[in-house]
Amino acid sequence: MAEAARTIAAAPPSPLAELWRDFKRSRGAMLGLFVVVALVLVAVLADVIAPYSPIEQFQESALKPPSLQPVSGHVFLLGTDPVGRDQLSRLIHGTRLSLLIGLVAVGLSLFGGVLLGLAAGFYRGAVEFSILRLMDIMLALPSLLLAVAVVAILGPGLMNAMYAIAIVMLPHYVRLTRAAVVGELTKDYVQASRLAGAGTLRLMFDTVLPNCAAPLIVQATLGFSSAILDAAALGFLGLGAQPPTPEWGSMLASALEFIQSAWWVVTLPGLAILITVLAFNLMGDGLRDALDPRLKR
Repeated sequence: MAEAARTIAAAPPSPLAELWRDFKRSRGAMLGLFVVVALVLVAVLADVIAPYSPIEQFQESALKPPSLQPVSGHVFLLGTDPVGRDQLSRLIHGTRLSLLIGLVAVGLSLFGGVLLGLAAGFYRGAVEFSILRLMDIMLALPSLLLAVAVVAILGPGLMNAMYAIAIVMLPHYVRLTRAAVVGELTKDYVQASRLAGAGTLRLMFDTVLPNCAAPLIVQATLGFSSAILDAAALGFLGLGAQPPTPEWGSMLASALEFIQSAWWVVTLPGLAILITVLAFNLMGDGLRDALDPRLKR
C-alpha cells in the first residue's frame, strides 16, 4: 500500500494541470484572465445587467454627465450620448458585440489558415510556393488598408467587417502553421506513422496538427485583441457596424465632435477598447510562456 501511494504521489501532473501551474505563475496573465472572464460574463448577461435598452433614447437627457442623481426619473451612471442613449447600456452590449467579432474573425482565419498551412507544409513545390507568395502579397499591404479594401468590395456592415478582419489575419495563421508542420515532419514519430501506413489526411489532422496546436492557441488569443482593434477602426470609419448598433468604434465616431464638451462619450468607449485589448494581450503572453518549453523557468 505504501509503495502504491508513493507511485501515485510520484505520477506526473496531467498536461492541463501543468499548463495551469505554469500559467498562474504570471500575475499579468492571471489579471488578463480575470478581466477576460469578467468581459465574457458581461457579454452573456448583457440583457440582464444593462439598465436600459442600448438603442432607447431619452431625448430630454442628451449629453448628461455621469451621475448618481436621477434625471427625469432615470439614473445614468456613465452619462448619456448626444441623442440621449445610456452609455453604460451601450458599453455593456458593445462588449457582447466586440467579443462576437473577435470570436468569428479569429475562428474563420484560424480555420482557413490551418488548412492552407497544412497544405503548404505537406505539398512542397508549386502548392507551397503559390500559397506563401499569396500570403506575402497580403502581408505587404497595411492591415487596415487591406480591411478597408475588402469592406469596400463587400459593402459596409458588421458581417462584412468580420470577413475582412478574418482575411487580414489569415497570413499569420498560414505561415505559423506551415512553419510548425515543416518542423514536425522531420521527427521520428511522423516517419513511424508513415511506415505504419497512415495516409496523408491522417498524418495531417491526427498526427501532426495536434502537435502544432500550442503556437496556434497563443496566436489565436493574441488575435482577439487585433480583431477587436480592427473592428473598432472599421466602425470608426463607418465601414463596420452601422448605427444604432452599440459598437465601440462607431460610438467613438458618433461622439468625436463632443470630445471637448462631453469627455465621457469619447473616453469611456476608448477605455473599454484599451482594457479589452490589454487583457487579451496579457493572457496571450501568459499562454505563450506556459506552452513554450524554452520560456519556462
